[in-house]
Amino acid sequence: MTLWSPLQMASYTDAGFRQKAVIEFLSNEGIAPKEISEWLRTVYGDDALSYATVKRWVVHFNSGNKEITDRPRSGRPLSAATTENKTRVDELIRANRRITLQNITDDIGISKGAVCDIVKDLAYSKVCARWVPRQLTTELKQSRIDVCTQMLQRYESDGEQFMNSIITGDESWAHHYEPETKRQSMQWHHLGSPSPKKFKCSSSIGKVMMTVFWDARGVVLVDFLPTGETITANRYKDTLKKLAKEIRRKRPGLQNICLHHDNARPHTAHATTAAIAAKGWTVLPHPPYSPDLAPSDFHLFGPLKDYLRGQKFNDDEAVKVAVRAWVRQCSPAFFRNGFDMWRNRWSKCVARHGDYIEK
Repeated sequence: MTLWSPLQMASYTDAGFRQKAVIEFLSNEGIAPKEISEWLRTVYGDDALSYATVKRWVVHFNSGNKEITDRPRSGRPLSAATTENKTRVDELIRANRRITLQNITDDIGISKGAVCDIVKDLAYSKVCARWVPRQLTTELKQSRIDVCTQMLQRYESDGEQFMNSIITGDESWAHHYEPETKRQSMQWHHLGSPSPKKFKCSSSIGKVMMTVFWDARGVVLVDFLPTGETITANRYKDTLKKLAKEIRRKRPGLQNICLHHDNARPHTAHATTAAIAAKGWTVLPHPPYSPDLAPSDFHLFGPLKDYLRGQKFNDDEAVKVAVRAWVRQCSPAFFRNGFDMWRNRWSKCVARHGDYIEK
């Protein structure tokens, strides 16, 4: 875009004024707007008024108006983001968190663009509700606070020695086929390219239950439930026997083992607790309905299942091979980061008075 100097603007304005005078004279002589426009282009070149402007002024003069200058106009206000409008927008949003921009526009009487600017200036953003396992009662929140406080006290007392003594684990399903998410299937699109399509798919019926135990250094045990079996206290005891064997092999110097798992019935059965006590392990507390405080749920299983998504496995063995392959390629820093996040979540949970933690 060419930037004109004040002298050029004044010259253009003066030329426009002279052309309007010429338009008035020629229109009084009965010359058609098209001929007037061609004549102006011949004389003034690039500075000539457009044909639409010429036609508008011809109509203006033929209707009896003799004024050559434009009528003064009040013009639009500099901004609709006044203090009064900001206060009103804030009141409307606080009264109804689901109000739309169009509703605000209709109520206040300013443009939708101005409403968007005000909402942005007020630091509001619209977010979707997050699914949570359960509506937390006062008792459940207090349980979460108590557990996190206890864990923080253990960390303040023993430091990294405490964190390095923890082995956490949980179960989850791994399907023979899990469709990709929409985000995973994103691709580059050119203006002339056809829009990509994604057909709705569901997870396969074939699946295998996996149990993963890990610590701040890496995975200690990956165990799979045989097809047709369910996790019971006796079955979980067998898994713990395998875990004890792997600890002796992979963590020979580990002492004062602290086992962490959730409150699923096989984990808390009398037979299970007796077997854990016989091994000399300590079971760390875990509040109910709290996957956001379980490292396997918020850190491990998500990336693992993202890796498996979009791949089709013919049988359980193929799934097991893929899971073990993913575990081997994970760096020690990945597992260390999971424990660091877990420790930070204890503090966040206390600060949020026991409410769920988003990140």
